[in-house]
Amino acid sequence: MSAKKVADLPTPALVVDQAALDYNIEVMAAALPGARLRPHVKAHKCTSLARRQAQAGHRGFTCATIRECEGMVAAGLGEDVMLANEVLDARRLGALADAGARLTLAVDSAETIEAAVRGRVREVIIDVNVGLPRCGCQPHDAGRLANMARDRGLSVRGVMGYEGHVMIVEDGAERARQCRESMEMLVAAAADVGGELISAGGTGTYDCNTWANEIQAGSYALMDTQYGRQGHPFRQAVFVLATVISSPSEWSVADAGLKAFGMDHGNPELDGSQVWFCSDEHTTFSPPRSVGDQVWLAPAHVDPTLAYHEQLHLVSDDEVLETWTIDLRGW
Repeated sequence: MSAKKVADLPTPALVVDQAALDYNIEVMAAALPGARLRPHVKAHKCTSLARRQAQAGHRGFTCATIRECEGMVAAGLGEDVMLANEVLDARRLGALADAGARLTLAVDSAETIEAAVRGRVREVIIDVNVGLPRCGCQPHDAGRLANMARDRGLSVRGVMGYEGHVMIVEDGAERARQCRESMEMLVAAAADVGGELISAGGTGTYDCNTWANEIQAGSYALMDTQYGRQGHPFRQAVFVLATVISSPSEWSVADAGLKAFGMDHGNPELDGSQVWFCSDEHTTFSPPRSVGDQVWLAPAHVDPTLAYHEQLHLVSDDEVLETWTIDLRGW
């Protein structure tokens, strides 16, 4: 039986260049070996890809949803899973812990601590606000919350803080300066909290965040154009394959649009072309190409792009090597 060809894929289709993926995993494993990296699976939502990361030496993982935690445990990747997000119903997490998985839950208030207790979660990490106006307690309150959690019978593993507002700063020196400011707050909170973990960071700060003892990077494996502008050594690995369905004048229209890309960081990019705009099912670009041509569109934001698709195709040149289910979608 002949191998399936990229040209045979119905479009739009999510394709991943195997060589670029393997390169990215290898480069990150060299920079942050073993427990120095806790890969964030929200970036790809795929246990087959997470297994590649585990094979590179990264046995602990970060999740953003309960569904991701459940899927990782079911796939045999539950050795050390952290839900880096607050929840008010932790019973499904407690069930995973009861079954033998190591589950750590982020907490930032009395209410989320009580949710962990009710859900039978054993271990928590204090989520600290380090400048991004999202979840996390104030740094000066971290010690009090850690004491409260211990009084309720929970084990406190340390602190986490996400300098997400720093991730997309394109100037490297400015990104490093803002990262330092954020991590000084987290290190101060860690002194009050205790525990073994100072967990932070992401792809944007993996190389300048020297304060955290584990980095929660995820996008590096597949990359997107937002991170691609920062000069990191990682290669663009994921694309939305689309087909030109109309070429009426000085532009062409491909059959992938708003429902195929995460658009919060802007339009996808196409080598040698200018993307004009995306609509529901279409991307309009110039200069025009022939009807029937396939184009490889690079997403601006990898995480939501992956969540739009049910599967990805691992490819090499014009051959489809494997098809992986994006099995961690949903909540």
